[in-house]
Amino acid sequence: MPHDIHPRPATARRSTNLSGTIRVPGDKSISHRALMFGGLASGETRISGLLEGEDVLNTGKAMQAMGAKIEKIGAEWIIKGVGNGALLAPEVPLDFGNTGTGSRLTMGLVGVYNFESIFIGDASLSKRPMGRILDPLRQMGAQVKSSEGDRLPVTLHGPDTASPITYRVPMASAQVKSAVLLAGLNAPGVTTVIEPVMTRDHTEKMLAGFGADLSVETGQDGVRTIRLEGQGKLSGQLIDVPGDPSSTAFPLVAALIVSGSDITIRNVLMNPTRTGLILTLQEMGGDIEILDKRLAGGEDVADLRVRSSALKGITVPAERAPSMIDEYPVLAVAAAFAEGTTVMLGLEELRVKESDRLSAVAEGLKLNGVDCTEGRDSLAVRGRPDGKGLGGAGGGEVKTYLDHRIAMSFLVMGLASEHAVRVDDSTMIATSFPEFFELMTRLGATIEVEG
Repeated sequence: MPHDIHPRPATARRSTNLSGTIRVPGDKSISHRALMFGGLASGETRISGLLEGEDVLNTGKAMQAMGAKIEKIGAEWIIKGVGNGALLAPEVPLDFGNTGTGSRLTMGLVGVYNFESIFIGDASLSKRPMGRILDPLRQMGAQVKSSEGDRLPVTLHGPDTASPITYRVPMASAQVKSAVLLAGLNAPGVTTVIEPVMTRDHTEKMLAGFGADLSVETGQDGVRTIRLEGQGKLSGQLIDVPGDPSSTAFPLVAALIVSGSDITIRNVLMNPTRTGLILTLQEMGGDIEILDKRLAGGEDVADLRVRSSALKGITVPAERAPSMIDEYPVLAVAAAFAEGTTVMLGLEELRVKESDRLSAVAEGLKLNGVDCTEGRDSLAVRGRPDGKGLGGAGGGEVKTYLDHRIAMSFLVMGLASEHAVRVDDSTMIATSFPEFFELMTRLGATIEVEG
C-alpha cells in the first residue's frame, strides 16, 4: 500500500476571490454501481463521466476477476457483462483497497453464489465493520469466515440455492440495503428490504434502469418497502455519471468562506437523498443558487453558483444525517467561520467511516484553534467569522488517519484561516477526488503538496 510508505503532507494558506467554472468528478456511489451492474448485465454497457478514483477502479477490477470485460476507449468505459446469475468464481482474493462501498456491495452480489470468494483491503478498510452485510448474507445461506468482529479478510461461500429473505435494515445504511438487494438478484423469488429511514436510492433507480423487476412503496410513516424479483434479466445500458455531491462540497464550502469568491460548479447530482449539505448551508445563509435543473439518466442534476457569504450557526437535525453523512467534516469547517454555534446531531454513523471521523474532525478543529465540543453522536462548533486566530499557529499537523475527506476538509479550512493549515498526508485524496488539487488551484486557492 503506497499510503503507508510515503505520506505527502499538504498545506493550505489564506486565499481570496476564488473564481471560475468547474466540473467535479463523477459521483462515487453511481460510478461503483455502474461498473457492477454493467459487469453483471447481459450485453454492452457504456459509461461516460465515471469517477476514475482508486476506490471505483478496485470495484471494476473485482468485476473483471469474475468474468466481466471492461475497457476504456477514449473518454468512455465499455463493459461486456456476464449476464445475471453467471458470475465466475474469482481465482484470486478481491482487493478493495480503501473502498467500503465497493467491498460491501460486492459481498452482497457474490456472497450467495455457490463458489468461494475472498475479500481483502487496506489497513483502514480492514478496521471497518462488515457484520452489517454478513448477517443478512448468513440468513440467505452464505457460509462466512471472517476476522474477529466480522472484519476483513472475509471468505464467503454461497449455498446451492440462496433463500430470499425479508430484511429490515437496522441502521440508516444504503450499503446494507444495496447488498441485500444485490444478493436477491441471484435468489429465486422475492427479496424484500424494509428501510425505516430513507437513504440514497441509486441502487433501486439503477437496478430498475437495467431491467430488474423492482418495486418501492413508501408508507405514511416514511418506511420504505423495496421488493425485488430474483433471477431476472438485466440488460446493458448507456450511463452518464453526474458530478459527485460529496466532492462538490469542498469547492462549495471554500467559495462560501473565502472572501470575494464567486464560482460555478456544473453538472452536480441533486438527488434529494444527497442534498442535505446544500440545504444546511442555505439555512446558514450561504448564497448558493441552483441553476438549470434537469434530469440525466433518471437522476436530478443542476449547476450551482456559489458566492462568499456571512454564515450563521444553526442546529442540524439528526434526521438529515443520512442525506449528508460524508459532508459533516467539511460542514464543521464551514461552521468554524460562522457567527454563533452550529450543532450537528445524529452522527453515530461517522464513528465507523474511513476513520472515526467524528473524533478526527474534533481533534483537527481543536488543533487549529476552533472552539468545539464532541459528544457521543454530536458535534458543536462555535465559529469565528473573520478566521482570526484559526489555523496551525503552533505549526501542528492535522492527523488525517488515511481519510480522504478529513484531508480535503482541513485543506479547505486553511483557505480562510489566519494561519496556514497543514495535513499530515494527502495521497489518499486520489481515492475519491484525483483532480482536487488541480481544480482548487485553478479557482485561485493556495495549496501546496510536499514531496
